[in-house]
Amino acid sequence: MNKWMQRFFMYLDRYYVKHHSLPPLSKAGLKHFKALIFDEVKVDVTNAMLDLINQERDGAQVDRSLLKNCVLLYEAMGMGCLDAYTMDFEDKLLECTIEYYARKSSEWIESDGTPAYLIKAETAIEAEKARVSQYLNVATEGRLLGVVETEILAKRETVLLEKEGSGLRVLLTNDSHEDLGRMYSLFSKKDEWLVPIANIVKAHIAHMGHECVNRREAKISEAEAAGNKEKNEDADFVKELLALHDKYTLMVEKQFGSNSLFQKALKDAFTDFINRDVGKFTNAELMSSFCDRLLRTGGEKLSDEDTEQFLEKTVQLFSYLVDKDLFAEIYRNQLAKRLLNQRSASDEHEKLVITKLKQRCGSQFTSKMEGMLSDLSIGVDHAVDFKEFYTKKDPTSNLDFSTQMLTTGYWPSYTSYEVNLPPSIQRCVSVFTDYYMEKNSKRRLTWVWGLGGATVRGTWGSKGYDLQVTTLQAIAIMGFNSDNGAPVNGEGFEVIRERLNLPEETVKRILHSLACGKNKVLEKDPKSSSIKPTDTFKPATKFSSKMIKVRIPMASLDESHNAKRVEEDRTVAIEAAVVRIMKARKVLLHQQLVSEVLAQLSFFKPNPKLIKRRIEALIDREYLERDPDVANSYKYLA
Repeated sequence: MNKWMQRFFMYLDRYYVKHHSLPPLSKAGLKHFKALIFDEVKVDVTNAMLDLINQERDGAQVDRSLLKNCVLLYEAMGMGCLDAYTMDFEDKLLECTIEYYARKSSEWIESDGTPAYLIKAETAIEAEKARVSQYLNVATEGRLLGVVETEILAKRETVLLEKEGSGLRVLLTNDSHEDLGRMYSLFSKKDEWLVPIANIVKAHIAHMGHECVNRREAKISEAEAAGNKEKNEDADFVKELLALHDKYTLMVEKQFGSNSLFQKALKDAFTDFINRDVGKFTNAELMSSFCDRLLRTGGEKLSDEDTEQFLEKTVQLFSYLVDKDLFAEIYRNQLAKRLLNQRSASDEHEKLVITKLKQRCGSQFTSKMEGMLSDLSIGVDHAVDFKEFYTKKDPTSNLDFSTQMLTTGYWPSYTSYEVNLPPSIQRCVSVFTDYYMEKNSKRRLTWVWGLGGATVRGTWGSKGYDLQVTTLQAIAIMGFNSDNGAPVNGEGFEVIRERLNLPEETVKRILHSLACGKNKVLEKDPKSSSIKPTDTFKPATKFSSKMIKVRIPMASLDESHNAKRVEEDRTVAIEAAVVRIMKARKVLLHQQLVSEVLAQLSFFKPNPKLIKRRIEALIDREYLERDPDVANSYKYLA
């Protein structure tokens, strides 16, 4: 009607109204319509509209065009703004929606499990979005979805997550990926809604990890009950941890959208149980031994691609270790054994692991490992030069001897023995010493006999064997030949020890490998599986093997890592951090200093009591002093 009146009186509206500064007829008509008609019926119309909307929510078919026209009327009554629509309809719609979904969510939570509830919630939210696009004003969407999500999600979150038989823990246990993804999608509207979900995910991952550790603990107990010693290798345990990490990393990525809250939950959970050690060997040692198993010849039989994947995943697992310096020390010892015994399966894989560790921890962490690889590459050139040297010195020489020069600072600390050498080995040593001193007259040369290897020719009857042994084993074996090559009838333990000039424990390990192992090249009297100072030894009268080359392994003389050295390195790192901080800050309270030191030390987490002892040591050495005016405060002394 208002439009028709505007058309009938168009001339009047165009000239008279404008000339006398009166409101245009369209506005005046709407104003009178609002006062005379709209204000009288709006309550009933609003109620009728809300009733239709609720019917539609319950699944009934309604006249959407009628609702659309009513909404347009409310918008027109605002005369250029949405005040009438907001106050007379939208506010009532939101109140009605809250009431409707409070009732519905209560029904759903009683009758449905969490997955079914989430499906209904998702359907309801999509229906409300469609409702806005079909006949409500677009500005309503934010407020409408806000109240719907608050009623059916936020207010019911705790009950949904903890619901017995179908809550979040059950979904995680059953790997219900679709339901987990739906839950994240619904609750990701606000970060505070995700916090309780992330906490439960963290607790679940930690629980699964502790279950793995508990299974290892039970396995160790069973082995000890059966009289078996625990080994420093447990590939199954490490693989189980890797599989667990793969599973939940993928879940965080796919189901939880790589959200930072869930990434932190994953990290915190793994840090919790990865640093829980059971048994004699730490998880750091087990992980390093697993890498050693992959990298050495005769270890895991895998393709290059699978080996690389395992190594990369193990380095990811390593990042959760608190005592990263302990892993580095153990790994460096095992790397040294692989390189020096020529047991490394692939140089490329060795470099890959070092590169991955360097990316995570920096060049300082891997500098010694890189130096070890560098020593070996330089050693090739030294071998060529040495061969030229002794060939030139004695063209008729049949010397079959090679050495590997190691830089002391890069390699682990090894025990150096003043062993009495047989003439043939002494000749090799003298030739190389002459060569080395000719090139490096100002350097000191130290021989590490515990690391070398040798091939000793042994003959039993008409058949000869090449015995592949360590240098110390070779020295011991060669001592059983007299000057004319005839075997000695027998020698007592003490005689052998004095001849070798080695510690008793070392001689026991050497003789045990030769007389009590699988390939017995010495006979022991009396026969037993242990070595005693009263035993006597002589060459085996009978020896046979299917192989011409016979490897005779010996128990390692050095530990997998030097715990004392690790502690010394930590002491140096703590003191360096304290001095660095105090030099910058000049004056600092004790608690602040401890906090900053802990923040700077990324390779291990020391006990605050240890930091306090190192601070006291620095005070004694006059790097710091206590502030006489302020309690628990330190000053830096330049």
